[in-house]
Amino acid sequence: MRNISDALARLAVLRGQKGTFSADPVHADRLLTLTTFGTNPGALRARFYLPPGIRPGAPLVVVLHGCTQNAAGYDHHSGWSELADRAGFALLYPEQRHDNNPNLCFNWFHPEDTRRNHGEALSIRQMIESMILAHDLDRSRVFVTGLSAGGAMASVMLATYPEVFAAGGIIAGLAYGRATTVPEAFSCMHGHGPASDAELWRLLREASDHSGPWPRITIWQGSADHTVAPSNAEDIAAQWRSVHGLDAAATRTERQGTRWRRTWCNGAGEAVIELNTVAAMGHGTPLGNELGTPGPYMLDVGISSTREIAGFWGLVEADDDLSPDVGPDMSEASRATFLPPETRLSGIRGAGASGPQARPVIHGSAHESSVRKIIEDALRSAGLMR
Repeated sequence: MRNISDALARLAVLRGQKGTFSADPVHADRLLTLTTFGTNPGALRARFYLPPGIRPGAPLVVVLHGCTQNAAGYDHHSGWSELADRAGFALLYPEQRHDNNPNLCFNWFHPEDTRRNHGEALSIRQMIESMILAHDLDRSRVFVTGLSAGGAMASVMLATYPEVFAAGGIIAGLAYGRATTVPEAFSCMHGHGPASDAELWRLLREASDHSGPWPRITIWQGSADHTVAPSNAEDIAAQWRSVHGLDAAATRTERQGTRWRRTWCNGAGEAVIELNTVAAMGHGTPLGNELGTPGPYMLDVGISSTREIAGFWGLVEADDDLSPDVGPDMSEASRATFLPPETRLSGIRGAGASGPQARPVIHGSAHESSVRKIIEDALRSAGLMR
């Protein structure tokens, strides 16, 4: 049974959420804003999405956009919230600010942002904890994915907080710890100065004191990517093979159209690492007809990496019809439990304030200060704040 501290923390987080939906259905911003989630040392924004009818104990997927992108745009093009609607999981979108990086890249190469309990990495960890508390999510089913700088930041999160994540998905990203300055970052992106397997292993092992079990990893890379060299995908695979105790040779290699997939399995025959290389694809997220829409760095190559990554994680099955997971026998009271938080907290709906346009009631700075204190106390008890 949830204790009183957790219950108060959930309520406080919910009261710190705001909706910002676009009326334009073509470029709809489906995401809400999480305004209270701790000290936020990395000064990031937090956006999130809860599908209608989401059940207690649902999984959480953390999605990290690439440079020049934002959370709402990446969600629109990748189709993650479309898939969440069908499969019933929550989404968290950390979002970079221009003040932190003029190109909106996550600072995956900056030591103060890539160490456990520091900077952007800690901000994202605080967001995750706040989402779990607020929405009664399953902390054993938390996943992270990202593109390019977001993929490199996904590597950071998996390395520094491996106990938090069941699995990760890295698209055109980089191995953890390969750069600590801007020049090193560009050198690494271009595939210069390759690291040995031993060095990659050392970097990952020094990121935390975790001893296992380790997250499962799916890696995606275009063979014609001139922004992040394909050798970086090999480094990511090598880095995670080390802690999983796997041989360099893949367990199996398959070709599916333009995609080559190498899979490494553990002793039980479970796929724990896969590396997907898409022939002739440049820098971006692979898309198919099923989810999302093409755009800059969002490439229609006939393969939905969103669906494939979720499948590797076990969030969807190959034969899953992806219909919303809401039972037909739910009472009205039960359904109210699953309404989006901005609807629950507004008390009643005014005329014309239906659906996602409803807003939570925020009662000034004294209230916000109280909310912040409750959340900070909860994060402090979880060891995420000093």
